Amino acid sequence: MEGLRFLFRKFFYRPNPIAYLRSMVMSKKLIFNAELLAISIDRLCFQLIESHGDFKDTVLVGLQPRGIHLAQRIRARLTELIPGVNLHCGDLDVSFFRDDFRRRELIVPNATRMDFIVEDKKVVMIDDVLYTGRTIRAGFDALLAFGRPSKVELLVLINRKFSRQFPIEPDYIGKSIDTISTEKVRVHWHQTDGEEADGVWLLTDDEQHG
Repeated sequence: MEGLRFLFRKFFYRPNPIAYLRSMVMSKKLIFNAELLAISIDRLCFQLIESHGDFKDTVLVGLQPRGIHLAQRIRARLTELIPGVNLHCGDLDVSFFRDDFRRRELIVPNATRMDFIVEDKKVVMIDDVLYTGRTIRAGFDALLAFGRPSKVELLVLINRKFSRQFPIEPDYIGKSIDTISTEKVRVHWHQTDGEEADGVWLLTDDEQHG
């Protein structure tokens, strides 16, 4: 009952509730549709090929929970572009390496799947969105449990500029955007998120908490 009362007050105790609902819908902005997302992934793959050739000494590492979907897409596309390539791709959880994990009331770790070591390897760390840089910093610490790589590069689909709290910048970028702290970037993958098509959305504060 309290939930219904909250919704009633939220939407109807306003001068113009219909206009408010319309503004919430308009606050969701499409950055990438499925076609542009596929083009961006292709471009990132060609950049990786230019830098790493046959990937003999290179591995891909997707950061849990959202970077693994991009890493899997990139690995799948690279295997199409380079027939016969043997490309290792792992999933890395950074939950307990974050500098704020002790402040969280509930931590639900994700699975780490790394069936290879990274000793003397070139590692391409992959995440969907780069924001403050804290997740990437934690990724560096978590990665060292699997060896000492010769080099670590960072690939992100969306680079949120002007939001960094650590001096971390990506080597490969799908798209850089200007955002403010009340906005959120959400990447949808149709295989895992139940969406009809892939897409990247920019959500305002109303859309996040509405």
